[in-house]
Formats: sequence, C-alpha cells, structure tokens
Amino acid sequence: MENAVHLTNRACLLMLVTLASATLAAPQTSRADDYPSHPIKLLVGAPPGGTTDTIARSIAGPLAATLKQTVIVENRPGAGGNLAAETVAKAAPDGYTLLVSFSSHTINASLYPKLPYDPAADFTPITKIANVPSILVGNPKVPATDLKALIELAKAKPDKLTIGIGGIGSSVHLAGEKFKLMTGTQLLNVPYKGTAPALTDLLGGQVDLMFISLVTGTEQVRSGKLRAYGVTSTQRQPSLPDVPAIGEVVPGFESTAWFGVFAPGKLPPAITQKLNAVIVAGLADPAMRDRLKTEGATPVGDTPTEFAAFVRQDIERWAPIVKASGATPN
Repeated sequence: MENAVHLTNRACLLMLVTLASATLAAPQTSRADDYPSHPIKLLVGAPPGGTTDTIARSIAGPLAATLKQTVIVENRPGAGGNLAAETVAKAAPDGYTLLVSFSSHTINASLYPKLPYDPAADFTPITKIANVPSILVGNPKVPATDLKALIELAKAKPDKLTIGIGGIGSSVHLAGEKFKLMTGTQLLNVPYKGTAPALTDLLGGQVDLMFISLVTGTEQVRSGKLRAYGVTSTQRQPSLPDVPAIGEVVPGFESTAWFGVFAPGKLPPAITQKLNAVIVAGLADPAMRDRLKTEGATPVGDTPTEFAAFVRQDIERWAPIVKASGATPN
C-alpha cells in the first residue's frame, strides 16, 4: 500500500513538473509569434537632428509598416550615448526597447574607466545598418579655401582655429585627433553634447571647423552654408564628387563610423531573427538604399552573428587608438 502511495505521489509530481514546464515554455513561443503586440521604442543616445537620429528614423518607418505597430524614436542624449545604452541594457529582453547606436558604443568601452553595462555581453546585436564616412567642414568665413591652405593656416596659427566636437570619444572626435596627428597641426577642441548643437555653432561662426557625418553635412555643403575640405573615406563620395578625400592630401588618412541596432542581452532568438529580417529587408529596398547612398551612407544589413563578432573586434580595434589620443570623458 505504501509503495502504491509513493508511486502515486511520484506520478503526480512528474505531472506537475511537466505542466509547469509547458506553462513556462508556452509564453516564450507566444511572445515570439505574437511579437509585437504594442509599440516599440528606438532609443537614440544623441539629440534630434544628428546622424544617429536620422538613421534611427530611416528604419523606424519600415519597422512600423512591416510589424504593424507604432515605432517611437526617443532621444536620450548624454554621457556619450551611455544614458540610452544603459536604459536598453537594463530593459526587459522582450524586443520592445531597442537601441540605435554607432561607433561610440565600442569606443566607450575604452574611453570610460567604468561603464554601468558591458557593451558586448549586455546587448543582443540585431544588425549593422550602415557605414558612414564623415567630412571636414568649415564656416565660410575661414580664410582657407581648400585643404592644403587650411593645413598651412593651422600650422601658421597653432590653437587659433577651433574645431567643434559632437561628443568626446565619438568617431568624429577621433577623426579630428587623427587629422591633427597626421598633419602636425594644433586645433582647439570645443566639445558639445551632440552633433546638432555643434553644427548650430559652426553655422553661426562660433567655431571654425568640424568633422561631421556625410548624412548630416551633405546638404549644408550643397547649400553653401558650409565649406567642405575633404571626406574621410579612402575615395571621393558620389554625393559630393568635387570634394577630395582627405587622403589625397594627407596620405593614409581614413575614418568611417558605423550605425547599428541593439536589443537588451538574452533577447529570444525568434524575436532577434524577426527584427533582423525586417530591418535587413528594409535596407534592401531600392528606394531606401538610394536615399542612404545619396546621403553618403553605405547600407549593410548583416546577421546578428556577424554584427556581434564585429562589435567584439571593434572594441579591440579602438582600445589603442583611444589610449594614444589621450581622450577622456567630459
């Protein structure tokens, strides 16, 4: 009789465990199948009007149309993009809070002595959106009319020309440091908390120069509001064919930023793949590709695995460059 009771108890326990496992597994499948069931947030660690903001809004449309849900772009500037990144790193891994970030995501791993998150382990990479070179631009009041003349002027007047920085430790900041190092010039850094405020002061003549992404700077150059000195890609850009590559005057110079989408770490694979497929399909659309290329961006759309490997490699690549620059967070 006692054995029968034990068998009955064991059978009940096994049934309960099976039911519990099924109950836990069911929501996971449901969440993946039903995702998304409410609005998605795309967090951007920069003010409106900058390149990261522009890139985020370019993919928000295809996401919303395909997933049939509202996609909200939310700007949370500050701390070199770390405020937005920390929010996403600590959010629930359910696909409703995403981060659109850029090269600073991997640069910050070396720039900041201590981050409130791990740039690799605390995120699920979804896809790299695009690679974007930058352009060295100046206020038209600067007397130098081309890159050679600008370098000569900077050498003749050390620390007299000012250069706006749309974020300490950003790719455009390090492009400026690399430019100064390779040309033997001294430009006075003027840091800002984002591209937009730096661009405003450049247009107003409060600063003389700035490295800015092609996405943000191309129209300003075409309209004559800014003078273009050179692009940071190895070749000239189709969007500005008359503007030389800086490497034509400064051999070996090159600097390119990347932009990508991240989710919190441990995002379910089914949701990861769903987001990746939607964004990659949006980037493959001819109209989207033409728009990005017109603005100087090269669409990418890689797999989550490829993007994750790139992020790890980029952290290692930037570490010695950040150290050599002597850059510190503002």
